[in-house]
Amino acid sequence: MANIVLRNLHSLVQKRLLATLPTPTSALCSSFTVEYLLKSCGLPLESAISTSKKLQIDKKQTHRIDSMLKFLKSNGFDDAQIAKLIAKCPTILHYKVRNNLEPKFNFLIENGFLGQNLPELVLLNPAVLTRSLDSHIKPALQFLKKLLSTNDVLAAAKRSSWLLNIDSEGTIQPNVALLQSEGVPFDVLTKLIVFQPRTIMQNVDRMAYAVRTIKNLGIDPTDPMFVRALRVMISMKESTWKRKIEFFKSYGWSEDDILSVFKRQPFCLACSEEKLGRLMDFLLNTVKLEPETMIANPTLLMHAFEKTVLPRYNVFKILVSKELINRDNKKLTWLITLGERRFLDCYVLKYLNEVPDLLEIYHSSKEGTIEIP
Repeated sequence: MANIVLRNLHSLVQKRLLATLPTPTSALCSSFTVEYLLKSCGLPLESAISTSKKLQIDKKQTHRIDSMLKFLKSNGFDDAQIAKLIAKCPTILHYKVRNNLEPKFNFLIENGFLGQNLPELVLLNPAVLTRSLDSHIKPALQFLKKLLSTNDVLAAAKRSSWLLNIDSEGTIQPNVALLQSEGVPFDVLTKLIVFQPRTIMQNVDRMAYAVRTIKNLGIDPTDPMFVRALRVMISMKESTWKRKIEFFKSYGWSEDDILSVFKRQPFCLACSEEKLGRLMDFLLNTVKLEPETMIANPTLLMHAFEKTVLPRYNVFKILVSKELINRDNKKLTWLITLGERRFLDCYVLKYLNEVPDLLEIYHSSKEGTIEIP
């Protein structure tokens, strides 16, 4: 029975390869690779065929590859993780355990990547295995451990596993030194590295430009808002920044208005123009808010239109129509920016005796299944 299954599998593999590769000869040559990937590495058929186009496995290589697979399992990789790793990085099958994988794995384990932390890191970014241990992985990890606890290093590396890939001495270290020299508080800097590691992985000249620009806007590096503004400024090109300025000007805002909003709520300028346009059109034309109200309350522009602003406005309209609250734009602004639990308590659950279906209306509105005229 087992022989029949294997013959059928072999036949299926050859048929798939004949359909996807240029000639029958190349298909037959690849059939061993596909079968090995299926049976020894656990890849699904489609993935095995796709991977076989990127590398070939010779029968003479299987002993070495089997040793590599055994090594991965001994370091916490299960069958599914090994199959996923090979599909993402097929060249790992050609890596030598003693010269390549073992030294890197040992160093990572010694520095806290224990248990499933190691497979998780490698699967997030298999390219870490292609980087030099001495010139990339060691300097980056050793520098981070001077600033962060082991748990925080693990958290930062998981959020951006490329943290261990890049040239630490050419990017991370000078960027951190620049922020420290500008007076960014140490606890703020470490939180930035842990929760937004990509920020310190930018080109050094770009970081210097962003810091200089934000300081010129009047935001002091000791202000907690400085790092938020830095994240936004780093995330966009100068041309994108200028386009955002022009976008807000098209709604009648002055440059001083825009910069005032940026200093108080930097992430407003990180939102897409499509989202901002939809929100501003609604707040100006439907809700009839004054531009000054939005400028004074920029968090209005941070909320999702379909999931927050429109459903809450629908609740507001119902309560006003029942004369349970007054139509007051200040109250509406407050209502939109409240936390979800507080909003439900103050503007939905509180009025269920007067409007029994208010909670259902609110949830239906959030799901887009009801529209209040």
